[in-house]
Amino acid sequence: MQGARYCRTECLELALVEFLGRARAVSRRAAIASHRIPLGLLLLSRQQLTAAQLRTALEAQSAASRGRSNSESENGSEKKIGAWLQALGFATEQQVTAALACQWSCPVLRSGPGVLASGRFSSIPVLLMESFQMMPVELVEATGTLLIAFSEGVDYTLLYAIEQMLGYRTEACLVSPSTLQKSLQTRARRLGSTDVVFDRVEDVSECAHIIGNYSAKISAEEVRLARCGEHLWIRLERLRHEAVNLVLRVPAGSSQFSVRSSQSSAL
Repeated sequence: MQGARYCRTECLELALVEFLGRARAVSRRAAIASHRIPLGLLLLSRQQLTAAQLRTALEAQSAASRGRSNSESENGSEKKIGAWLQALGFATEQQVTAALACQWSCPVLRSGPGVLASGRFSSIPVLLMESFQMMPVELVEATGTLLIAFSEGVDYTLLYAIEQMLGYRTEACLVSPSTLQKSLQTRARRLGSTDVVFDRVEDVSECAHIIGNYSAKISAEEVRLARCGEHLWIRLERLRHEAVNLVLRVPAGSSQFSVRSSQSSAL
């Protein structure tokens, strides 16, 4: 794990306690970069939106935000300006997606959902794909490059985590939310989920014990860990067998993990 070898499960668990004790959840907002031109002004400059329409959408967003509780706002459940523009009929999904791609300086993927859901690459946990609204699109073996499609903006901390966990170089693109949702649904029907998911864990020591037990049970050769927003992604590599993914939810602002545990499938 992290370049060090451990001869016994107990030694591995001690190292895990130290690592997890330092790990803290990072909110999605902290990982999102600010942009020079807001989405509404970008659509306005493209003459795809009028000043009156933008003002109406901003007023609707502000009024809805005032009506929400603080906890809802912290969880990011408020509707973004692009969604308001679509709901009011002022902009299409394609226009909003193209503007987002311009903000993030990346291309728009115009392929249909069948391409995204082909199931040719399944190493990233489904829970992370759903949480970050992203999906791997294509792996170019010749260059070791993995193309990742996002629908709500690019999360570079997640791209870095994928590079560290899988050893590929990542490139980002934008895709419409409806296309991504159809792709995630199709992928879930075709592949199912073999990831082990822990929604809540009592404390760091228990978490380290669970990871150590799974590592011993499947004879893992290597343990890789990465923090992805409010989740910890643990990848257990093993010889001549597919790797096993563990995903642990770490609530933002909490110094310890929470109380209940569950898993999506048994080994």
